[in-house]
Amino acid sequence: MGDRDVRMASRAGRWIVFTTVLGSGMALLDSTVVNVALPHIGEDLGADLAVLQWTVNAYMLTLAGLILLGGSLGDRYGRRRVFVIGVVWFALASLLCGLAPNAGVLIAARALQGVGGALLTPGSLALIQASFHEDDRARAVGLWSGFGGVGAAIGPFVGGWLVDGPGWRWVFLLNVPLAALCVPVALRHVPESRDETAHGRFDVLGAALGAAALALVTYALIGEAWWAGVAGVVVGAWFVRVERRRGERAMVPPSIFASRMFTAVNLVTLCVYAAFGGFFFLAALQLQVVAGYSALGAGTALLPTTVLMLLLSARSGELGERIGPRIPLTVGPLLCAAGMLLMLRVGEDASYVRDVLPALLVLGLGMTALVAPLTATVLASVDVSRAGLASGINNAAARAAGLLAVAALPMLAGMGPEAYLSAEEFGATFRRAMPMCAGILVVGAVLAWTTMRTPAGAGCHPECKVHCGVSSPPLDPGQRDASA
Repeated sequence: MGDRDVRMASRAGRWIVFTTVLGSGMALLDSTVVNVALPHIGEDLGADLAVLQWTVNAYMLTLAGLILLGGSLGDRYGRRRVFVIGVVWFALASLLCGLAPNAGVLIAARALQGVGGALLTPGSLALIQASFHEDDRARAVGLWSGFGGVGAAIGPFVGGWLVDGPGWRWVFLLNVPLAALCVPVALRHVPESRDETAHGRFDVLGAALGAAALALVTYALIGEAWWAGVAGVVVGAWFVRVERRRGERAMVPPSIFASRMFTAVNLVTLCVYAAFGGFFFLAALQLQVVAGYSALGAGTALLPTTVLMLLLSARSGELGERIGPRIPLTVGPLLCAAGMLLMLRVGEDASYVRDVLPALLVLGLGMTALVAPLTATVLASVDVSRAGLASGINNAAARAAGLLAVAALPMLAGMGPEAYLSAEEFGATFRRAMPMCAGILVVGAVLAWTTMRTPAGAGCHPECKVHCGVSSPPLDPGQRDASA
């Protein structure tokens, strides 16, 4: 185990928070800025819409498929070691993205980035949990999540500035100096820790099958290849069989779904984050292709959603604790659906104050209302000893939902390969896609209303109080005993 005696007021404590914020911030920034760069990537590489979809999805695919395995590797072999490997891996993959001469290399590099993200993302918070004295742990986690929220808020702005300035490649190249600062600080100032009770074989086959099933279904949706869809279903069934056979040793133990509440909240998560993934992918394109915004303008325009989450998510979590999750998880998706429908007003020469801002404010309020109570409900739905696993599964489910939405929505809305090059064509398909996103959110709201029965004040209270991620709920290890 780690020393668990570092105090927040100490120099060592400040270095640990700085290092983990810097490392996790790389992955968080990457997930928020790439959408803004997509039109410029497509123009520079002469790419069609499918390439833009894969630019987003290649990263999400490996991250969603391997994030649970990444957390297990850190517990076994050392959280600092795996975190540092993840930072270096992520930086090298980012360098390859920035230097990519063509779309194929960029997509492959994005998949490698996801592997690095799966190694560093679980480790950042785990390092804080394992290092700080129990009296200071909550404050350290609060600082970590708060600074992470600030990073998420400024990410689209920074991304837009880079795209309009030195170019889209710097969205990726920026990670290299950040990693060069993070790694030596981590090696010098962050104590190593591991779970001495971790044993047995890793579920490598389960991780590989899960990622392969997602990849095949994604390829089927983007490339409209029916055979890949059939193969994806077959591999998915194989994954379920393998996990059942491994039982409690599985990456996703089937027994965790014996909790009806856990199963229900993950279904709500799938609906909510599928809609979010599709929306933010298409909205960044709509603002630039149709409304005529620059990359900086589009990035800045999307800021209100994240700023509202940064300012209000802690209060939303407190409200959810008082009244229970049913109302927040019903009202939140409905508000988000209304915000997405308001985006139908955004066309050529749209006014930001009249057309764009109201939609994003309503969407942001909905996201603020639902994300913190969703995380709390995930943790409350299982035994405390399995809270970390439950949070990891929920996070992976959200990323997988966003991945499939980015793959499926353009096809369902009838977007052609060159749609993003035509304001008229893209605007028409955007108007078909937004009601679909809103409809998915309404389904999530109905599921929440009919299945959420946890009473107010019951269960776990997440240590992460600030929630700003638009691609997934936060990873939260849940409440741990000080001697764990």
